[in-house]
Amino acid sequence: MSEDFRLDMGAPWLNLLATRGRHFGPQPVERIPTTERLRDWLARVELTPLTPVTHDDLRTAHRLREVLRELALGAVDGIPPKADQVSPLTAFLGTEPVHLAALDRLHRSAPPTAAAAFARLAHQAADWLTGPLRHDLRACPEQDCRGVFADPGGRRRWCPSPACASRGRVRALRERRRAGS
Repeated sequence: MSEDFRLDMGAPWLNLLATRGRHFGPQPVERIPTTERLRDWLARVELTPLTPVTHDDLRTAHRLREVLRELALGAVDGIPPKADQVSPLTAFLGTEPVHLAALDRLHRSAPPTAAAAFARLAHQAADWLTGPLRHDLRACPEQDCRGVFADPGGRRRWCPSPACASRGRVRALRERRRAGS
């Protein structure tokens, strides 16, 4: 189902980018259109806030996603960010204490609000985009997708979506056949 969450991009902040599929195509797929879907997605990435998710939180999640998309694609394409691209991310970085507990495994405290969950995602993205992990970022070459994903081995050509890989392989085969004629 096209509305299923993509949780295979390599990190929760990259999975947030995938909550809008075929972003650059004529019919993008919004995977978090409601507060309920946002809460479901936050639960899937283990960031369920203690307070209910609101419509303002949904708008904020969409805004964070697009701020991160622009910075991530710039990093992949080797385009230096501009100050007006960085300042919106800085606004999401608010400080929110995380408490750890040693139980059956190491646990962190739940974010008290959706804003705190977004701050954790923003921190994760900032760490990736400013540290050595930025070299592992790739973007799907499919023009309607351009999904950003982690590729630590440097071997992937497309994002983890089987549809993108299939379309890319078919296009490459047609081009080889055309060139051979």
